[in-house]
Amino acid sequence: MFKSLTERAFARFRCISHCHHLLSSVSRTQADYPAFERHAWERTGMPKTSSKAQTAQEKALAMYQEFIALAKPLEQTASMFLLTDRRTDARYCECHIRGSSLLAIGTVDVPLDPEEQGEYRANREIVENHDAFVVMKEDAKQGRCFSNIVAEFSSDGSDPRPIKIIGGQHRFEAIREALEAGVDEYHGVKVYVMLTMEQRLDVQLISNTNIAVSADLLDRMRETFRGPELRNWCQAAGLLDDGQDFADNRTRSNVLSVHLATSFIVNYHLGKVVMEKDFETTSTIPELCKRGKRDESWEAVLSKHKTLWKDANLKLAATEFAALIRAQRAAFEARITGRNDMAEKATSPAVLAAWAYVAGLLQQNDVRLKRHYALRERTGVDPLNAKALAKARHRTDPENYRGLGLRSDPKERGRLVELFYLQAEKGEGITPKAIEVAMAKY
Repeated sequence: MFKSLTERAFARFRCISHCHHLLSSVSRTQADYPAFERHAWERTGMPKTSSKAQTAQEKALAMYQEFIALAKPLEQTASMFLLTDRRTDARYCECHIRGSSLLAIGTVDVPLDPEEQGEYRANREIVENHDAFVVMKEDAKQGRCFSNIVAEFSSDGSDPRPIKIIGGQHRFEAIREALEAGVDEYHGVKVYVMLTMEQRLDVQLISNTNIAVSADLLDRMRETFRGPELRNWCQAAGLLDDGQDFADNRTRSNVLSVHLATSFIVNYHLGKVVMEKDFETTSTIPELCKRGKRDESWEAVLSKHKTLWKDANLKLAATEFAALIRAQRAAFEARITGRNDMAEKATSPAVLAAWAYVAGLLQQNDVRLKRHYALRERTGVDPLNAKALAKARHRTDPENYRGLGLRSDPKERGRLVELFYLQAEKGEGITPKAIEVAMAKY
């Protein structure tokens, strides 16, 4: 009887592949080494080797026998393949080990140079409060099977923890917490033996090299999983072109990100609940949705507004804002190439959030709402008067303040709400005087 779905799936795969080597829980003896060696080297196409190299191979095989006896991997001897990284000639195998076995004889306290510099650690520090690590720990407690854990087996017979975790220390700690919660799954481990210091450095470098996934890409993936509604809505409103997806990294692109799209919708609804007569006495600070993680405000909007995507007034606001983005860019397109802060002023997070907030607030006042939307039609300067915003400064601002709309902190967002609300009073556009009054009032 197999103990888990992992074992069952593994056994089925072996049967389908017509593999005639059966799993065995019995450790092999010295007499079995030749058969193990033949499987490990002939089936991986290893070339004939010198006697010195053969001695090293035999030592490696002996170490793997010791490893199998201690770690009790799912594969066992008959299924274990000793492989070689041709780049460095480092020997390794890939297998699956139960969390309980890994924790019993494994450690993340690993030096790069155990002989000469044993006090210096190779692994980076555990980032306890990182959102991805929090999710990883919860996943582990729900039975998540991890892979890509990289380790070195270096036992001299006296080391109680001969499995040294080189890559995957966050997974290792997540497995520890899962085991404390009674969850004990198999996990994929790449195990090296007999590493030289140069090989060890190479393994540690490649194990800790990470092409970071941007927060914008995580948001896009999460929203894609939810469904096409937000993307379709943005395309219909002109915030995205037909067939265009959200940006995977906003800092390298002029394309709208999920973060900006959701912030627009959230702030439109935040503005709608503020009564215009109470504007002067109400805290009117827009919000920015979180990047790279689940945002409670966005989830609340989706939960409360079941017909969100059919809201004609919201769609009109988005369409008008898309027109403002185009008008702002058009004012600079003959003078610039690539991304430019002034041309992209409309998609500054603080500007976008404040404009959407005021659009929601003015749903009660058609006259001022039309003036708010008509901002994009201003002539003479760009609609947002980016140069005037860049020169704006209040006496309370720090020396390194570089103008209104560049930052995205609550104070900046609040000032921009005051500015857009004031502009809609007479519809005279963004002027230095209006900027000064708005900053003073906030």
